[in-house]
Amino acid sequence: MQVMSGYNRQRAHPKSKKAIWIIVMAFTVALFLIGGSVYSPADSSAACFFFPSRTCKLYDKAKNTAPPRVLSDEEIVAQVVIREILKTPPIQSNSPRIAFMFLTPGSLPFERLWEQFFNGHEDRFSVYVHASKEKPVHVSRYFVGRDIPSHKVEWGKISMVEAEKRLLARALLDPNNQHFVLLSDSCVPLHSFDYVYNFLMFTNISYIDSFEDHGPDGNGRYSEHMLPEIEKEYFRKGSQWFSMKRQHAIIVMSDFLYYTKFRLFCRPNMNGRNCYADEHYLPTVFHMIDPVGIANWSVTYVDWSERKWHPRTYRTRDVTYELLKNITSTDVALHLTSDKKRVVTTGPCLWNGMQRPCYLFARKFYPEALDKLLFLFSNYTAI
Repeated sequence: MQVMSGYNRQRAHPKSKKAIWIIVMAFTVALFLIGGSVYSPADSSAACFFFPSRTCKLYDKAKNTAPPRVLSDEEIVAQVVIREILKTPPIQSNSPRIAFMFLTPGSLPFERLWEQFFNGHEDRFSVYVHASKEKPVHVSRYFVGRDIPSHKVEWGKISMVEAEKRLLARALLDPNNQHFVLLSDSCVPLHSFDYVYNFLMFTNISYIDSFEDHGPDGNGRYSEHMLPEIEKEYFRKGSQWFSMKRQHAIIVMSDFLYYTKFRLFCRPNMNGRNCYADEHYLPTVFHMIDPVGIANWSVTYVDWSERKWHPRTYRTRDVTYELLKNITSTDVALHLTSDKKRVVTTGPCLWNGMQRPCYLFARKFYPEALDKLLFLFSNYTAI
C-alpha cells in the first residue's frame, strides 16, 4: 500500500505540471487573439486568419500582395467580351484596307499631299473625316463625300474620345477595313503608301502609345473615384494618335465600363487637377487588358521637347529635307516624364521583333508648309 501510495503521488506531480502548461498556453493564445483584434485586424495576416471578415486583408507572404478582389457583374461582362474579341480571328478580306480617320475642326489643309500619297492605291484604303466646327471644303477626290456625321469637339474634354469612337464606328461598318489610323488636320505622311500599308498590315499589334509618368501631368491626374476597376498603378499616359487593328477597334466600341470612369472622373479642372481623357483612356485600358498587344509608342511623330501645352509646330522655314529624313529614320521611341526629375526613357521601335523606323506620319505642320512638303515629298518618302 505504501508502495502504491508513493507511486500515485509520483503520477500526480506531472499531471499538475501539464495542467499548468495548458492554462498558460490558453492564456497566451487569448492574449494574442485579443491583441490582434484590438490593434490591427485589417493589416495583420495572423489576425485575419483568426478573424475572417470582408474588411480583413489577407496577404500572400511570398508576394506581399492582396488576393484578387471580387469582380462586379459589369467587370465580369467586360472581361468576357474582351477575351472573346481577342480570341476571335480577324475577318478575312480579299481586299484588306487601312481606314485613315481624320479628326479636324474643318477643312484639311494637306489634302493635296494626301492625294499624292493615296494615288494609285484606291483599293487599299478608306477615308473618314470628322469635322467638329465647320463643313470642310475638299480639294481632293479621295476626300469628297467622306465626311461623317460629327459633333462639337472641345480640346481636353471627353468629346475628343467620343469623336474617335464615332470615326471607329463608321470605319468598322466596312468589313474590308482591317487597320485604323487616327490623324489630325496637321498630320503629313512620312513614307510611301506601300511602306505604310505593309508596315501596318503585316503586324499583329496596335500602335498605341502608353507609358508611366509619375509626374503631375501623368499619375497626378488620376482620381481615386476610378476605383475599384482602374487602380492607380495601371494608370498610363500617351499620345491620342493611334493606329490599331480591327480587334482592338471593336473592343473600344464595346467598352462602356472603363469609358464611363474616364467620362466621369477624367476632366479638366476637376478637384484642382486637369485630366485629359484623350491622353489617358486608351493607354490605360489597353495596358490593363492587352499589354502585349500594343507597341507602347505611336507611329505619329510629335515634338514635345519644348515642354509647352502644345507640341512644336513647323512653319515653311522649318521644313527641310534634313528635318524630314531625320524624323523618318528615327528608330528609338522617347518619353518624357512631367515630374521635377524630367526622366527621359527610350526604347527601340520593334516591328515583328526587328528594329525599324518608328514613325509613319508626323505633326504639327502649319498649312503654309504645304507647297514645301509637296516639293520634297517624293524625296523623303523614297523608302
